[in-house]
Amino acid sequence: MSTAATISSMSTYAILGCGSVGHAVADELTEEGKDVLILDKDETRVEALRDQDLNAQAQDIAEAGVADAVAERDVILILSSDVDANKEAVRAIRDHDADQYVVVRASDPVSEDELVELGADVVINPSTVIADSALRSLESGELEYKARQLADILDRTEGRLAILAHDNPDPDSIAAAVALGAIAAGFDLEADILYDGDIGHQENRAFVNTLGIDLHARTDARPLSDYGAVALVDYSEAGDTDVGVDVDIYIDHAESDDGFEAEFTDIRTNVSATSTILTKYIQEFDLSPSETVATALLYGIRAETVDFKRETTPADLTAAAYLHPFANHDTLEEVESPSMSPETLDVLAEAIQSREVQGSHLISNAGFVRDREALAQAAQQLLNLEGITTSAVFGIADDNIYLSARSKDIRINIGNVLQDAFSDIGEAAGHATQGNAEIPLGLFTGIETSESNRDTLLALSEEAVRRKLFDAMGVESGESSNGS
Repeated sequence: MSTAATISSMSTYAILGCGSVGHAVADELTEEGKDVLILDKDETRVEALRDQDLNAQAQDIAEAGVADAVAERDVILILSSDVDANKEAVRAIRDHDADQYVVVRASDPVSEDELVELGADVVINPSTVIADSALRSLESGELEYKARQLADILDRTEGRLAILAHDNPDPDSIAAAVALGAIAAGFDLEADILYDGDIGHQENRAFVNTLGIDLHARTDARPLSDYGAVALVDYSEAGDTDVGVDVDIYIDHAESDDGFEAEFTDIRTNVSATSTILTKYIQEFDLSPSETVATALLYGIRAETVDFKRETTPADLTAAAYLHPFANHDTLEEVESPSMSPETLDVLAEAIQSREVQGSHLISNAGFVRDREALAQAAQQLLNLEGITTSAVFGIADDNIYLSARSKDIRINIGNVLQDAFSDIGEAAGHATQGNAEIPLGLFTGIETSESNRDTLLALSEEAVRRKLFDAMGVESGESSNGS
């Protein structure tokens, strides 16, 4: 294939084959003031085109002479419904050694491949284009319909809106909650963002503090029954979706294993971040996002897709592109590069020292920890080791074993692995790429928890956790390595 000529405002065009598709393209280009030459073998059609003041010539595009006829044109659009004639036209133009940009019409995937091999720069299959357009229209119409439903709930809600992020919320969940709160404000509805657990991860704390996001622990907030409406965002990771009251709004990018009913539900598994969904609603409601909202949503998408390197969809990218000019990128850099606390550094050092590797799976015991969120950071750091696709780091705090796992192995769902391993003796939740587990220490080992037997408990829990987790991963017990 020759290198395509650069298309500029000064480019000249040739349309080969002027049926309904070619005619529509010719009309559009001439309305834009472009210099267009039309070639078609039907002389009657050519005369009709000339009557419309279009530059048309009679030419069989399947003949070799077509290359000379378009030699002075920069962009060639071969749009005949006769695919065999289109192939001959591409062959003639490329044999002519012309450095022209060639767009060709195909009829099916086979002809698409053949035309690419002949040297076409772009191949268009009308049926695919129509299908894509229909799906985009359907998606747009569905979003408009959903937005009307959501607006109806927000418009008639009296009192305040409670927005629940999932337990120990991550950036995607927090950002989605912030965005829904901003949408509610557009309906003169005040909202509180609530959460269970802790915001312990350093990046998450930096995210909340730097952007000044107002979050409330549920233990310090009024009962959910006191609110005019209750919304859950990115809540499938919470595991148990029973919040004790009727749910009015539920928005997520993943299905909940338990499932539940809400008056308004929007679950889109074809995107990778709930922040992407909320960005689409902001656009649909024609709201201009504040710097805080845009920065939060962009960070939510980037965090959930690991800076667009994990399971990123076109919708995630277009949402990020929309948010980009509204966001504060200095703030993003500050949030994404928080300093590592001494506790986290200690946990990481211990995890590196005690790591055990089976194949590409790594499990490590960080011992007794003060900040259990440091386990998640250690698991993420260990995932960067060469040859490692799954990492799990566990430690003991407050008479419980806490475990955090990360995975980039497409063959396993680490959330399911943790549930298989530990749901009978503790709590586990997560999704394909990350998960957490919490197991009462004494129950796990069968020994009463006390200061005098902490070392015994640690040794027993280490052996049992490794065995159960490796078994759940389907890894054979055997020779292992600590990577040293």
